Amino acid sequence: MKSRKLVSMLLSCCVLLLSACTSSRFVSSMDDEKVAIDKPDVQRRVSIRMQLAVDYFTQGQPKLALEEVRNVINLSPNFADAYNLRGLIQMEMKDMPRAEENFLHALKLDPSNSDITNNYAWFLCENGRGKQALPLFDKILSDRTYATPLKTMLSAGVCSLRLKDVATAERYFKLGADLQPNNPSVNANLAKLYYDKGKLDDARIYIQRVLREEIFAADVLWLAIKIDNKLGDRASVNGLATQLRRRHPNSKEFASFQKGAFNE
Repeated sequence: MKSRKLVSMLLSCCVLLLSACTSSRFVSSMDDEKVAIDKPDVQRRVSIRMQLAVDYFTQGQPKLALEEVRNVINLSPNFADAYNLRGLIQMEMKDMPRAEENFLHALKLDPSNSDITNNYAWFLCENGRGKQALPLFDKILSDRTYATPLKTMLSAGVCSLRLKDVATAERYFKLGADLQPNNPSVNANLAKLYYDKGKLDDARIYIQRVLREEIFAADVLWLAIKIDNKLGDRASVNGLATQLRRRHPNSKEFASFQKGAFNE
């Protein structure tokens, strides 16, 4: 179903450090669900409603998205992706108890679904429960059929940094770099990690990879400036500062540059 792929993409793999009811309402027979989903008309209506829910969510209309998810659940009460999407929407709306309830119900319906597990793990990380999240990320990464492991590697790396576990974060990010050496998110995170560790030559290697992909966000340029400033490369600092001024004149990063606040 097309909506399954869209739901799995809602938690973007581009995680940059620089710039994731009550249970009684969900009860239904799995046998009934199989009959329902096998009916072409029901499957078509579920697909349409899920697509609408995803569209509303990505357009910043969570209440309308929730209404469409309710329609999906009415049509197909044991469709795990619907609860997964509802969890993401409620997470965005800061309704954390209901978000968790929906993620857990989705996993009860489809325990082996790595997309749902990834979203729930990120939910845990976002809510200060990173130690619970990391084993779930590792479980996903052990699934060799999972289509988007880089997303999980990045999420696990960010989660590890929030736990102040730099070594584990580095391990996850390096796994991502091995998988996709030119990925800007992986390289930006590694550049920041090595800059914070004082490993400036390594930091420069990774930030240059980001810049080669023509990623010129204000935080990327500012990190590159700070790295080259510490390395004493004034020509590079001046060139990067020109780009920062031209592309992001009103940014907090350019304001920091103007103040000479390289160590903030």
